Amino acid sequence: MWHLVCGDNAVAGVSHVIGQQAAEAGLRVLRDDLAVGPLGDVDTVPCAARVAFWGAVWPASVTPVPDFAEDLPADAQWLAGLALQERPVTVWHGDSASEQLLLARVAHALEGSGVALIEVACGTGNSWVQSRKAVAMHAPQALLELANPQPVEADRLAALAAQWRGAVADGGLIHRWQAGQFAGEDYQAIDAALLRHARAEPQPLARVMAEVMARCDGFFATDYFLFWRARELAAGGQLVLAGEPGEHGYSGLQVRRGS
Repeated sequence: MWHLVCGDNAVAGVSHVIGQQAAEAGLRVLRDDLAVGPLGDVDTVPCAARVAFWGAVWPASVTPVPDFAEDLPADAQWLAGLALQERPVTVWHGDSASEQLLLARVAHALEGSGVALIEVACGTGNSWVQSRKAVAMHAPQALLELANPQPVEADRLAALAAQWRGAVADGGLIHRWQAGQFAGEDYQAIDAALLRHARAEPQPLARVMAEVMARCDGFFATDYFLFWRARELAAGGQLVLAGEPGEHGYSGLQVRRGS
């Protein structure tokens, strides 16, 4: 049995539920945040556009830099061969758009294969900031109590696979998930939110990003993603960044609106 999770923060809780032996034998972490960036070539090695996106997002001052050119194609190749392994697959997912996209991506990889897909739903069913839960947001014991693996029947698997194909083809640069559906958009709304929370006088960039995170329905806007958008806005003169990068590349930075 494979157990798939989206990101390292979910490992401890899922390992607690399935046991260390099962985790060592079959727990695999998919680290790509599928909710952001272009998806057009994410399943097509060498995933050049996807690799370039993450290369741009990653802060220059933060090391070590993940080997995106190695890791992303490796994930694509592994998923492409998943059906051939004839090993049941369990996807753990919550209300994160990335987790839901991972579920859809795996359904697409297994469609028509006969390999069993199982899901463990750990969320509320929607991605409103007031109530949403990603897998990693549950304490290990709480995750144990709510875990209820369910087989993904053929009709649902086909619908999920179709959702994945739609997300890959729609050209969206951000994918929000609400009420079981994905909606693609460009960066305009996120950029507008950053500009709205910036002021004429300098303030910590981390504070502005936190304000955007706290109001971002539909997907979890991460710090590195928002920091990248802030850098892009600064390059265009709409924001001004100043200070020393500090931890995570942004913690020592101040931001104000451009003139």
